[in-house]
Amino acid sequence: AGSWRGEVTLGFTADGKRDRRRVKGRTKTEVQEKLKALHVDLDKGIIPKAGSAAYMVQQAAEDWLREGLTGRAAKTVKKNENVLSPILKTIGGRKLRELTAAEVSLALCTMANTYSSAAVAMGHNALTRTIRHAESRDLVGRNVATLVDTPQGQAGRPSKSLTLEQAVAALRASGQDRPSLELPAGLKDRRRPASLMHAYIVLSLTTGLRTEEIRALRWDHVDLKGNPETRPPAPPHVSVWRSVRAHGDTKTEKSRRTLELPQVAVQTLCEWLNDQADERLEAGTRWQDNHLVFTTVTGTALDAANVRKMFRAVCRLAGIGDRWTPRELRHSFVSVMSHAGMATEEIAHLVGHSSSRTTEVVYRHELRPVIRS
Repeated sequence: AGSWRGEVTLGFTADGKRDRRRVKGRTKTEVQEKLKALHVDLDKGIIPKAGSAAYMVQQAAEDWLREGLTGRAAKTVKKNENVLSPILKTIGGRKLRELTAAEVSLALCTMANTYSSAAVAMGHNALTRTIRHAESRDLVGRNVATLVDTPQGQAGRPSKSLTLEQAVAALRASGQDRPSLELPAGLKDRRRPASLMHAYIVLSLTTGLRTEEIRALRWDHVDLKGNPETRPPAPPHVSVWRSVRAHGDTKTEKSRRTLELPQVAVQTLCEWLNDQADERLEAGTRWQDNHLVFTTVTGTALDAANVRKMFRAVCRLAGIGDRWTPRELRHSFVSVMSHAGMATEEIAHLVGHSSSRTTEVVYRHELRPVIRS
């Protein structure tokens, strides 16, 4: 009562019933417009599925996260879910077929008020892929997210580099002669041998490895002796062949590299190897032998968040503040090497960059207060 209805018959289903698509509205004109739009879709080869008219943006996002990212790492799925969340707060309850470009623009601008430009760009990309997934299933006729420009978000936290003096202070703080490193209250494994973070920091600052590469590093990829009998002699080295990414792959092909270890790194890793052996004995049957260089007290892989907290504890002890992250040790390696006069192309080769431009523009930070050359 009080409404108009219309329908289009598309043929017959496999069980012999008519395959209908129905529309309804408060007025005859509204129904006619909906029927006209339905015929336009059919002329384009788009056959709307039954129930697609009530299909919400929230449902589309959930379907894409569940079906469109098959085979991707759980971390990737979670990242896309996180950047879609603020957008769905604005338009998640809208019917996908009625969503307009203006509404998408409003949702992105709302997100841009509190999120960084990078996050807004990722959110826009995730929404575009969400609607494209629905398009492929004939649940919507066009992708309105492609009609909108990505707005500028808030300035993100810029990466930075330790100066040589700050790097030395962090090394000294982590390598102080004490039985353990005191960590913030509430952190799992509150007391760990100081040599754990000392070895982690030394390896980062002397090789420029990514945090994801260090956490996945295995002892069978570390040669602490080398082989002086070969020609040319093989020095102590580390083979960077794995990371914590999906399937254990490194970030790029050039990321697979073998690097000579300086003597300070060799000595520090030897000390950590002995301390880890003590942890293995103490853990007993709880120890899980994954052959990883850096582990928890039971042999499992280190969590990125815990590494970050341990590193910040060292930075506080060093008196350089606690607004540092482990990935900035890699930035520090690049910056200190550049400051010492090493060519950017050589640094790019050491850190496994596909292009020296990435090394120069993203990772290299000018450490001199005044450029005099």
